[in-house]
Amino acid sequence: MIKESVSLRPLRIADYEAVLNWSKDDLFCAANDWEKNRDEEELYQWWVRCVNIQAEDFIRLGIEFNGKLIGYADLANIEGNIAEIGIAIGESSLWGKGIGYRSTLSLMKYASSRLGITDFSAETHETNIRSQKMLHNLGFKEVSRIGSEEYMGEVSQLIQFRLKNL
Repeated sequence: MIKESVSLRPLRIADYEAVLNWSKDDLFCAANDWEKNRDEEELYQWWVRCVNIQAEDFIRLGIEFNGKLIGYADLANIEGNIAEIGIAIGESSLWGKGIGYRSTLSLMKYASSRLGITDFSAETHETNIRSQKMLHNLGFKEVSRIGSEEYMGEVSQLIQFRLKNL
């Protein structure tokens, strides 16, 4: 388990170099349905949109680990006191070290204290055992298995989770 500092912060254009490095990580690309070695200009334009997005029902924050951007955390489909959470750790060498757990916990605390969110949903792939374990450890309960999509090169069942009244 990682003991170093994990925090959430606004995204910055200057984070682009980290994002470019993620686009060259085979595992990250496969897990997040990214094209490997994306066109750098297209990736940069995507990042500018991520940094500047302003929507009432979506927030994306950067995950910082020891002062370095290593991923992002999303609150999506925000409506009333309900939101969907999602995270992506861009550096696959940091997977399985508790950073996702701590990032998601921080995201839920942020959503609860700043936005009054008390009910959270999440979705992961049946073959993404780490994500399932993290969600269970955070108190989420499986509520359905609807849909499927490609994950890590194979079609995988989607599993939906809920956590109510944080």
